[in-house]
Amino acid sequence: MSIATIILAAGQGSRMKSDLPKVLHKIAGVPMLWHAMQPASQIEADRTIVVVGHGGDETAASAKAYDPEVQIVQQTDQNGTGHAVQQASKTLDGFDGNAIILYGDTPFIQPDTLKKMLAARADNDVVVLGFEAAEPAGYGRLEMDGDQIGSIIEAKDCDTEQLEISFCNSGVICAAAPLLFSLLSEVRNSNANGEYYLTDIVAIARGRDLSCTAISCPEAETMGVNSRADLAAAEAIFQAAARVAALENGVTLIAPDTVHFAFDTHIGRDAIIEPNVFFGPEVTIESSATIHAFSHLEGCHVAQDCQVGPYARLRPGAELDLGAKVGNFVEIKAAQIEAGAKINHLTYVGDARIGEGSNIGAGTIFCNYDGVNKHHIEIGKRVFIGSNSALVAPVNIADEAFVATGSVVTADVSEGALAISRAPMAIKPGLGKRIMDRLRAAKAANK
Repeated sequence: MSIATIILAAGQGSRMKSDLPKVLHKIAGVPMLWHAMQPASQIEADRTIVVVGHGGDETAASAKAYDPEVQIVQQTDQNGTGHAVQQASKTLDGFDGNAIILYGDTPFIQPDTLKKMLAARADNDVVVLGFEAAEPAGYGRLEMDGDQIGSIIEAKDCDTEQLEISFCNSGVICAAAPLLFSLLSEVRNSNANGEYYLTDIVAIARGRDLSCTAISCPEAETMGVNSRADLAAAEAIFQAAARVAALENGVTLIAPDTVHFAFDTHIGRDAIIEPNVFFGPEVTIESSATIHAFSHLEGCHVAQDCQVGPYARLRPGAELDLGAKVGNFVEIKAAQIEAGAKINHLTYVGDARIGEGSNIGAGTIFCNYDGVNKHHIEIGKRVFIGSNSALVAPVNIADEAFVATGSVVTADVSEGALAISRAPMAIKPGLGKRIMDRLRAAKAANK
């Protein structure tokens, strides 16, 4: 049966104290909305709908950046979760598959959990996701009658006995789309908040003698993010899980708690990650590479057997081929570093290609920006660039050329040629001492 996911992302999130829509606050470098959307692709959902409201244009743009096929619907007035889901009814008109309701501020629901819900749907009309809460507190309780839900009771309405129930409601629900919207049509807003609650469909379904069950998942999956403190806790949960996954996949983390992963970090087996490494989005590290301490990587690819850092920065578009070396205080942006090339110290490389086996000396600057446009620098194979050189783009340095230390290169260098650009050195006997003596005397006279 086909699947649609409906992700509710319309709330303002006043407790975040932010002008940014709540679901766009980031966990692991990307909006938490992307985390909520990810399971839809992993269970091969046929349709994904995001319901937006506060900051709707920003939220819609973010959703489409993650999935260009996503469908956006607007909830103009925030009248509760049931009302939010109803906004998707026209979009899903004629869709007779299963619909799963998710939340943009609940980022950790796992695809395996959704698969369990879909499996349970085969024998039940409505499936609710529950969890065993360590501290049930203000959660709605799931009162079970065998494998069926007897009722969902809000915490404020629980009697003493019901307060002892630890099986709680996450708000995630699965039902056939036509049934879902039929049940929602009977939901009323006769409550203190005047809102239409999605969970009311369970009582309505029971009134129709329909079967309603609940499956359980770990409490951590159902964590909602409503404040900055929650956001920090969610980040910690993600990072802890990412570190465990990396270790289990054969990655060596020398000091796991100091390594920061992004939403989509990919690291191959036998890679070594030293302490205090930061991975931003869109980073791939292949097997047997080593990322040394205090390096910062984003939007880059590091091939097998490469060495990066310590204190290196790889920016978007950095491509390191087999066995390339990028050393301390080196920054690479939008550049391909071919196999065996070395950039070991204190260098900036931007908008360039460095050929196989070339060596870039310490303090070399690729001058790629003229104040308006970026320009390309091409370095051939087995080229040697002496320390403290400046390469002014656009320029092409051919295979096996040699650039002397301290040169400013403003023209192409042919294959095998030596390029040298230095001002003549002048030596004035005794002048250095006379200058220093005069400066010291002036300083003493001013005391």
